[in-house]
Amino acid sequence: MDTAISARGKWFLRAFFAFFVFFLYAPLLLLVMFSFNDADVPSFPLSGFTTDAYEQFASNEVLKASVLTSIKVSSIASFAAVGLGLLAAIALVRRQFLAKGAVVALLLSPLVIPYIVFAIALLILFSQIDRLPGIAFPLSIWTLVIGHVVILLPAVILILVPRLERIDVRLEEAAHDLGAGWVRTFRSITLPLIWPALLSAFLIAFVFSFDEIVLASFVAGDATTFPLYLFSQLRFPTLLPQVIAVAVIVFAVSMIVIVLTEIGRRVVERRLQIELDPAKYPAGAE
Repeated sequence: MDTAISARGKWFLRAFFAFFVFFLYAPLLLLVMFSFNDADVPSFPLSGFTTDAYEQFASNEVLKASVLTSIKVSSIASFAAVGLGLLAAIALVRRQFLAKGAVVALLLSPLVIPYIVFAIALLILFSQIDRLPGIAFPLSIWTLVIGHVVILLPAVILILVPRLERIDVRLEEAAHDLGAGWVRTFRSITLPLIWPALLSAFLIAFVFSFDEIVLASFVAGDATTFPLYLFSQLRFPTLLPQVIAVAVIVFAVSMIVIVLTEIGRRVVERRLQIELDPAKYPAGAE
């Protein structure tokens, strides 16, 4: 008998899964709890219930500016990474060219390069470019966006390539046979089929970029992102409650967006499966 499907095996797997979920989400639950605690330092026993931390965050212009900066950087970097990743994924899946393995290794290399090494290399590169005659390229949110695009590209490619491989190439070939060009084929055939993967890639890239702090420490210049602000304020206990409060807000918004996106992705994929194979799904199955 397979141990995984035995009575003891099922009990062990359920207990392990429950422990894993608890271990994963217990710190977040504590974060929510301490955000309403009437004390400067998060500790037990709780001092009382208060919403002062959220009110202080609402009036902290520097903290709100750092959140907006992170949203701006993450949005631009994610859009750019998804666009470049889509082009790279199409080339890797639909084309055969010389040294394809080397190109794949180059595109995925940021996954194995330590961020601290990459950040130092980018800092040196941007500094040398800024010293060229007639070129002004100071460290700013745009240099941070460039760095984020490079480290986000591998994750986007790894999400889009499997999805493209699942799309039957004969659908695109049929569109070409009917007179559709590459742009029309992509817009009418490939894009609707790959749309859920694009959305997933964008969200994952956005979260990675929003939380990234190593590159921001080196190439952000005078810009202050949300992780940089959090790290700098941990030295001041009086500001810790509002830092916890904004972390809870970011966590709650992220969870809502991820849940809604996953629901939307499943609905879209279900509809696409019904359209591609209506005989497999009876009427009303949607």
